[in-house]
Amino acid sequence: MAVDTPMSTRVDCDVLVIGSGAAGLSAAVTAAWHGQKVIVVEKDPVFGGATAWSGGWMWVPCNPLAQRAGIIEERAQPRTYLEHELGERFDAQMIDAFLEAAPNMVSFFERHTALQFADGNGIADIHGNTPGAGTGGRSVIAAPYDGRQVGKLLKRLRKTMRETSFMGMPIMAGKDLGAFLTLTRSWRSLLHVSKRFSRHLLDLALHGRAMHLVNGVALVARLARSAEDLGVLLWESAPAKRLLHQQGRVCGAVIDTARGPVSIHARKAVVLAAGGFANDIERRKALFPRTPSGHEHLALPPLGANGDGLRLGESVGGQVADDLHSPVAWAPVSRVPHKDGTVGHFPHIIERGKPGIIGVLANGKRFVNEADGYYDYVSAMVAQAPGEKVESWLICSHAFQRRYGLGMSRPYPLPLQPFIASGYLKTARTIEALARACGIDPQGLHDTVNEYNDHARLGEDPAFGRGSTPYNRKQGDALHTPNPCVAPIEQGPFYAVKVEPGCFGTFAGLRTNQHAQVLDSQRQPIDGLYAVGTDMASIMGGHYPAGGINLGPAATFGYIAGRHIAGVTEYE
Repeated sequence: MAVDTPMSTRVDCDVLVIGSGAAGLSAAVTAAWHGQKVIVVEKDPVFGGATAWSGGWMWVPCNPLAQRAGIIEERAQPRTYLEHELGERFDAQMIDAFLEAAPNMVSFFERHTALQFADGNGIADIHGNTPGAGTGGRSVIAAPYDGRQVGKLLKRLRKTMRETSFMGMPIMAGKDLGAFLTLTRSWRSLLHVSKRFSRHLLDLALHGRAMHLVNGVALVARLARSAEDLGVLLWESAPAKRLLHQQGRVCGAVIDTARGPVSIHARKAVVLAAGGFANDIERRKALFPRTPSGHEHLALPPLGANGDGLRLGESVGGQVADDLHSPVAWAPVSRVPHKDGTVGHFPHIIERGKPGIIGVLANGKRFVNEADGYYDYVSAMVAQAPGEKVESWLICSHAFQRRYGLGMSRPYPLPLQPFIASGYLKTARTIEALARACGIDPQGLHDTVNEYNDHARLGEDPAFGRGSTPYNRKQGDALHTPNPCVAPIEQGPFYAVKVEPGCFGTFAGLRTNQHAQVLDSQRQPIDGLYAVGTDMASIMGGHYPAGGINLGPAATFGYIAGRHIAGVTEYE
């Protein structure tokens, strides 16, 4: 129910969840299914947090969908991968808790709630040369969901991110996205896209929004539907202002509502799931590298993800982990000037691994395997960008842009000129002229492109090894040979888009134990207080070994917290 009617200044429940992304809703649904009276409060006017704007993938090794498909592996394999990836920041207690609970989390939601899944059995771990790396079977995503099944609750959910949809139509990674990228090369793809877009136009006419829900929106919708079915009270526009702390125990919070402050007293626990601090300028300034003012960063999460949960936790003795490998889940982002005068942020996830594109710094030199993970791309950019500004440019030919798109500029047959006119895309007939238009060293870019092309004509990339791992090849174009990730950049006009450091969220959250209980300065649990999602310090220690390592642990530790609060110790 929306909080817009007169109510008592005190409300009682068993569990209060602060935040409504995947982590908070997972905790709420799990606790409610196990008999707890739960209230979820959300500061924004819509539910879903950063999850609703995400791709929705969850890293869940040994999950039931993979097992049903015949992909069987021992838990020791992903554990070995994480041991090598995380190094000195490998926390055996936290990792083992995650690896044990994650498959059970998927099973629980499949059996008892509206949250159903589709597999990502073809998705490989990012660093394929690391011992224990998986070539598939460790990823799941919420299955597409018909918005009509959400009922009146749909209007209270966050819509897909503007920059990653087409006229409000979200596109699911995998076969759906593949069809959009090959619609000019395949009648089957053209038919698929035509049906999807026609249905979307009808939904816009009848409902004013997309009704075929996929990615993070589907995850939020399914969890919110499940929460409502279990009697969870959902309050939007209800920010938590302070925690109630009595006799050494957290026992609720004071919530601002349209009718004034309300004290919610939680008999069992408060769960912090407010989305981390991606938009907290002061904490960014303190923790992010090469961010002297706190503004040198293009955060993708909604503005409401500004550190509320961390401040609430610190107010009762919680400690923010400031010693991780990275405090932030990097993503390469470009600024998108919209016609209405606003500036959006576009995450460069898809095109970097396609054949015929390179990333360069201001000196015109490549600095990374562009087909590796988005986190790796920005980490390298932050480490190597010369001067004070951390920025790079993605460079491609006209043929590449028309086939795959470049950032916000979509592939053929969608028009290209508006992005050139707005300044989003830089273009020129020659590589040297493009360099001057971007402020890149012309000779440096000329030499880089020539060297790259000499090898790319043979499908090779000796400098950075593009196409050498299963993850790389999955990001490429399977129809392009001999290397799905490598092709020369030869025929003008050429295009470039400037890329800056951004993020999907933050890693530096509150320290917790394996039950998601917040720890004090003595590493003892604070009675009655839990943290999940990005309010919880990343179990990956600030590393990024696979896609979905934010949402996978978020949903899993939400599930762990809900069970622990309810006193459940055995898996079904």
